[in-house]
Amino acid sequence: MQTILGAGGVIGRGLARELPAYGTRVRLASRHPAAVNADDECVPTDLLDPEQVERAVAGSRVAYLVAGLAYDARVWEAQWPRVLGNAIAACARHGCRLVFFDNVYCYGRVDGPMTEATPMRPVSRKGEVRARLADRLLDAAACGEVDALVARSADFYGPEATHTFVHPMVFQKLLRGERAAWLCNDAVPHSMTYTPDAVRATALLGNSANVSAQVWHLPTAADPPDGRAFIAAVAAACGVEPRHYVLKPWLLRLIGLFNPLVRESMEMLYQNTHPYVFDSRKFSARYFAPTPYAEGIRATVAALRETTTIR
Repeated sequence: MQTILGAGGVIGRGLARELPAYGTRVRLASRHPAAVNADDECVPTDLLDPEQVERAVAGSRVAYLVAGLAYDARVWEAQWPRVLGNAIAACARHGCRLVFFDNVYCYGRVDGPMTEATPMRPVSRKGEVRARLADRLLDAAACGEVDALVARSADFYGPEATHTFVHPMVFQKLLRGERAAWLCNDAVPHSMTYTPDAVRATALLGNSANVSAQVWHLPTAADPPDGRAFIAAVAAACGVEPRHYVLKPWLLRLIGLFNPLVRESMEMLYQNTHPYVFDSRKFSARYFAPTPYAEGIRATVAALRETTTIR
């Protein structure tokens, strides 16, 4: 058995499809789990409840913590430590490996590529939360409390990655023949992880030897495009002109006065005003190379054409 804690998002659904290749049964644990495969075991689970998390993990060889909490710094500060603490305790009790799916907020603004050795120097409340979580998990793994690792990703793009700024602002707009939009600065490189690569890599790490007590950057193509080049590649795949505009920080601050999600995003704008370069050579040297941007973009556009998400 392998269990997905927080199974409702793009990574959780992808893992549910990927894990049977390892000859394992799949258990989906979330508040309202929905089966992906016919034989999935669905276990309603509140990740804030330690007893429910322990029941979800019991009998599992690997658990993947891929939950997404409300995008609110106060919620993160209050709930993320409890969620991770419950997962660590349950996995430690049942001898289960824990794979924590993480983002790059813990690094803060970095001059140069982000690698697994980049110091954690967060410059945001959410980044401070993620840094504390990573420290807690790696300390627990280092002292033998639990078999665990961190699988860290850059921003997403991909066929089902709808909760990322490029989905509504670039892919959907261009597919509808509208002008695309980009955040803050379209002249700086911005790495993006192709979600099918992230899913494949996370499952692989969960089922590999000699990976514990480490941070692993998930495979992400090198030489990231800037906003203009990314938009041009999407436009080419859509067969339209690469028209776009830039949402400047002052305008986002104004929108944030009325939109809570935009307001919560303001502390992270440094990721869009400055170069955002993610290095995954450690993973690629051992396992597989990431999908090139042009190929991933074409596949994403082709998949979106077959769905209702562009209407």
